Order: sequence, then structure tokens, then C-alpha cells
Amino acid sequence: MDLVVTFLGTGGSVPSARRSTASVLVSRGGERLLFDCGEGTQRQMQRSLGLVQADEIYLTHFHADHVLGLPGLLKTYDLTDRQVPLKIYGPPGLSELFQVFSPFLGRLKFTLDLIELGPGDAVEHDGYVVEPFEAAHSGRANGYALIEAERPGRFDPAAAAAAGVPEGPAYAALQRGETVEGEAGPVTPDRVMGESRPGRTIVITGDTAPSPATVSAAADADLLIHDASFAEEEVQRAAETGHSTIGQAAAVAAEAHVKLLALVHISSRYHVGKVIEEAKGVFEPTVAPKDFDVIELPFPERGVPHLIPNGAADRQGHG
Repeated sequence: MDLVVTFLGTGGSVPSARRSTASVLVSRGGERLLFDCGEGTQRQMQRSLGLVQADEIYLTHFHADHVLGLPGLLKTYDLTDRQVPLKIYGPPGLSELFQVFSPFLGRLKFTLDLIELGPGDAVEHDGYVVEPFEAAHSGRANGYALIEAERPGRFDPAAAAAAGVPEGPAYAALQRGETVEGEAGPVTPDRVMGESRPGRTIVITGDTAPSPATVSAAADADLLIHDASFAEEEVQRAAETGHSTIGQAAAVAAEAHVKLLALVHISSRYHVGKVIEEAKGVFEPTVAPKDFDVIELPFPERGVPHLIPNGAADRQGHG
């Protein structure tokens, strides 16, 4: 099962020529989950993957640089005859946001479901869950953790054969966790299956100051996508505005023991090379993705998360 993160907007509150405002697309198998939808998100899609039909959209909070792309994207879905319903999740206040958007949207031809989430209101999916947690930003704000379920261990056909289990449906039943009959009696799955294997976890903070809630949500995560709005000399301004410095984001990643830290919401005032250098002084496995970069997350036994520069644009070009 592929798990890929595409960075559509990695900049701060003000878009620049190279960085658009907040938007991250998570692709898991055939599902597409969009986290935040800053101004120009649909244009960023068109410049890279094409117009992605998101299955769900998760908003971290309602500041303009995280939501202004929604009316345009939803209207384009409508004008291109989308029929599939769309669920949009966000913290309390989501319904009021869409009352403001209503004059721009008009009557959509597809169903739009608005669901408000607070910490602990998990959204269940087949094989994974999306769990909101409280972000330390101004006003109500959610971070989100996408957590895959554990996977069964590897099936050992030699052990099954030794236990006298015939090949065929009985092998499949054992892998489903069922007990089957062998030559010498019942054979339980634990006799032929290895230890369960961990799934993968992606944590997206949105805008936030460093917080214990993020550390807890990101514990041992494969990827942490964290606000890094300010350099260390502006730590006071970061605190006043509910953002993190580069060093603070790196410290959160170190405390949570994540495999890879991706810094976003970086002000155009800073040189990205210096940003990475500052972060790596605290936490070595750090990247600062640019728009259209991709991070692939293999299963843990197959490797570690890795950055593919310009991966989204390149994929469209090879399509």
C-alpha cells in the first residue's frame, strides 16, 4: 500500500513566487486526503498532479492562508461535474466558515458534508484512522495524526505444511486469523504467523507553538510535518503569534523520536539552506520541502521515509 505526501503549499502566511500557502495532499492507495487548502491550491494541483479529486479535506484552522483556496476548488469540482460526496473536517466553527463561503459557492451539484472535530474525535477508515489533537495556535486549531493499523505478521508456509495444513483456502484462513484443521488437530494462527508489523504514522500540526500534545501525537511517527515560521532570534514573536521557531520544531521531533521531520510554513525572509542547518543542529533527519516535493513512506521493514525533490511535477511529466 503506497503512502505518499505531496507538498502543494509550503510557505508562510504570504505566498511568494516559489512557495504557495498551506496545503498538503496525503495519498494512501487510491484515497486522497487534503490537509488545508490555502489560496491557489487548485492551481498548484494543475501545475503538478492535475486536478486531484480529494476524498476528504481536513482543515487545521480557519486563518485565510489555510482556507482561501476552498471556494475555488469546490466550485471547480462542481463545474467539472463531480458527483462523489465530499467530507470536510475541521475544528468547531467550520459551519460558520461555510456560511461566509456560501455566496461564492452557490448550490453545488455534489453533496458536501461538514463535520466538526475536537481532540479525540477520531475518523475511522479501512486500515487507518485520522485523529485530531489540539494545536497551540490562536483560536481553535487542530493538528491531525494519520495512524495505520498494525498489520499481520508474515505467513510461514513451511510451518503450515509441517503442521499438516493443506495448501489453499486453509492458508488464507490462517492469514485472516482463523483456526483451521491440520493433520494432528486444530492449528492456530500464532503457529504459522510472525509477529504483527507496525503501520505508518503521519502527523500534520498546522500552525502551532511547540506543545506536549504534538509530542504525544507524534510519538515514534514516521513523518512529522511541523510549523517552522520563525528563526530562533524571533522566539518571542513566535510565542506571541502561536507559531514555532525552527529550533523548537526540531526539538519537538527529537522528543517524539520521529523518523523524519518536514518543516513548513517557512517565511520567505529565510534562506532554506540556513533553515535546514539550524534544524539539523537539533534533529538531524530534517527536510524543508519545497512546493511539489514529495515524501514517500515505505513500510518500516522496507526502508525509511525519503524526500523526492519536485516529485509531483515529475510524475505528471512522466504520465
